Amino acid sequence: MMPHIIVKLIPGRTEEQKKELTDKIVQAVMETVDAGESSISVSFEEVPSEKWEEEVYQPDILGKDNTLYKKPGYRY
Repeated sequence: MMPHIIVKLIPGRTEEQKKELTDKIVQAVMETVDAGESSISVSFEEVPSEKWEEEVYQPDILGKDNTLYKKPGYRY
C-alpha cells in the first residue's frame, strides 16, 4: 500500500479546509504516481507555533536536503 501523506501545520484551519486539501492531495497523488484512491491515506498533525521549530523544523526540515523536495522560505 502507498502512500501515506502526513501534513503538519499550525492549528487554525477548518475541517472544510482540511477536507479540501485532502481531496487535492489525493487527486495529485493519483495522477502523478498512478496510485489508486483506496491505497492513499492522508493525516493532519497540528503543531502549535511555539513548538514548530522543535517538533517540525529541526527533525523534518533541517539537514534533510536529500529528502526535502520543497524547502520553506524561512529559517530559525
